[in-house]
Amino acid sequence: MKFMIAVVLFASSLRCFAAAENASSPIQVETLIQSTSSWDGTPYKAYPAGQPQITVLKITIPPHTTMKWHSHPMPNAGYILSGELTIEKKDGTEKHFVAGQAVSETVDSIHRGISGAEPLVIIVFYSGTPGMPLSTATTN
Repeated sequence: MKFMIAVVLFASSLRCFAAAENASSPIQVETLIQSTSSWDGTPYKAYPAGQPQITVLKITIPPHTTMKWHSHPMPNAGYILSGELTIEKKDGTEKHFVAGQAVSETVDSIHRGISGAEPLVIIVFYSGTPGMPLSTATTN
């Protein structure tokens, strides 16, 4: 029975691809980012244990905004739709990103973002668990 279900699902997925191939404009896939480390080169260690929960946020930040120092307890990544973002860590390490770039964020590392001269619009994907905060503000 499991084999039959697998065959049906496989055949169904082939029909989707075949239909897409016959469409007037072909499907295009572009890898925006694929990384085993954050923007500062720190390797990711693991995803949080437990029931996975994906959260996707569209965040709009006014021009010339300096965000509070914070950290993230899980791997996450963002895609900048418009504007510019500079991310800096407490040790002075920083990196600048512009519209069309993807950012692999740091985990358990205190940092903050600074928007540029235009509003920043970013889509952020968080890989956490239910009840896990997406970020934690720090006071130091």
